Amino acid sequence: MIKKWYFYTSLTVITVFLSSGFRPFNLETNPWFLINEEDGTHYLYPSQEQEEYTNLNIPFTGNFFIGFREALGYRESESKYKKINSLGYMGKYQFGIETLKSVGIYNRSAFLNSPELQEKAFLALLAQNKWELKKEIEKYEGTILNGIRVTESGILAAAHLGGAGSVKKYFRYKGKRNFRDAYGSSVRSYMKMFGGYDTSFIVADSNAKAKIR
Repeated sequence: MIKKWYFYTSLTVITVFLSSGFRPFNLETNPWFLINEEDGTHYLYPSQEQEEYTNLNIPFTGNFFIGFREALGYRESESKYKKINSLGYMGKYQFGIETLKSVGIYNRSAFLNSPELQEKAFLALLAQNKWELKKEIEKYEGTILNGIRVTESGILAAAHLGGAGSVKKYFRYKGKRNFRDAYGSSVRSYMKMFGGYDTSFIVADSNAKAKIR
């Protein structure tokens, strides 16, 4: 009887010991996806350190907003925050001086040296363009025009390229007149290239400004 008791006791001790070897002593639960940022600047980043991702071409983003943002930034400047092109357009999203003023930025140096400010400027411009083009978005989203399925993200990308006025003219002439920039990129090409992303969280705001807390 005593031998059996020793046997089962020893078996229990060995089992507990072996099990503890496969269990971490400190279990911490940390947030993985950051989805509650009100301004969207850290939208769906799996890290709180956004600078870890500024030089990456992030795959597997599907139609999330981060895919839209990174694809457009790469198209504009290869995602280089300090790039100035031959026409004087600046930063990751290639802002002109007047566009910067429209989102409340007057210091060119501060803009070029602040990735955070550039991302906020991009969001502010999206909000302004969404307000300016709300009728076009409501009327044309989901339709086929000039061989392209029209989506909100495509409209916003085209407005980033040529301004809301050029996009309005594109729709007014049923896609027959196609604005192109100095480098040959067109409203139609941007509408196709950047269509289908989720930009629904952008709130239309005619007076949106880029502000750093």
